[in-house]
Amino acid sequence: MGKIYPYKPMINIENIVATVTLEQGLDLYAMERSVPNVEYDPDQFPGLIYRLESPKVTSLIFKSGKMVVTGAKSTDELIKAAKKIIRSLKRAGISITGKSKIQIQNIVASANLHLHVNLDKAAFLLENNMYEPEQFPGLIYRMDDPRVVVLIFSSGKMVITGAKREEEVYRAVKRIYDKLVELECVKQVEEEGELEF
Repeated sequence: MGKIYPYKPMINIENIVATVTLEQGLDLYAMERSVPNVEYDPDQFPGLIYRLESPKVTSLIFKSGKMVVTGAKSTDELIKAAKKIIRSLKRAGISITGKSKIQIQNIVASANLHLHVNLDKAAFLLENNMYEPEQFPGLIYRMDDPRVVVLIFSSGKMVITGAKREEEVYRAVKRIYDKLVELECVKQVEEEGELEF
C-alpha cells in the first residue's frame, strides 16, 4: 500500500431539491392575487414561482398541490423553508388542510480532497466510470453505495449528485477518498504547477 494521506476533504452542500406534497388542489390564480412576491404566467409555465429571501430558496407550486423547493443548503434549512412557505400561504388566506410531506429528490454537493488525482490511472482502475478528457475534463464515477454520481477532477475537486440524505454525501466522499488512496491515484499537492506520477 502507498502513502497514507491525512483525511481532510472540505465538503459543501450546494443545493437540495425536494418535493413537498400538500395532498390537496390549489387555486394558483387566488394565490397570485393574495400572496406577495409570486410570479404566475400559465402561458409560460404551469407553476407559480415563489421566492423566499431567508432561507434563500425558490418554490415552484403547482395546482395539484405539489411544490418543488430548490436552493436549500441543508435538510434543516429545507424543512424551515417549506414550513415558512406553507405559513405564508395560510396567512394570505389560502386554505391548507392536510399534512405536508417532504421528500428529498437530489442533493448536489462539492468537495475538495486537497490532493492531486491521476485521472488516467483512476479511469483504468475504478469500475463504473467514464473518462473522456477530450469531451469533459472530469472522470464520471457511478457509485453503488451510496447511489450517487461523482465528478472527479485532477485538482482533487469533486461534484457529488444524486444523494437523498446529507449523510450519503459524506459517506461517498470518504469512500472515494479511501479508494483513490488505496489505488495510489492521488498525490499530495506540493506547489502550483505540474505534478508527475
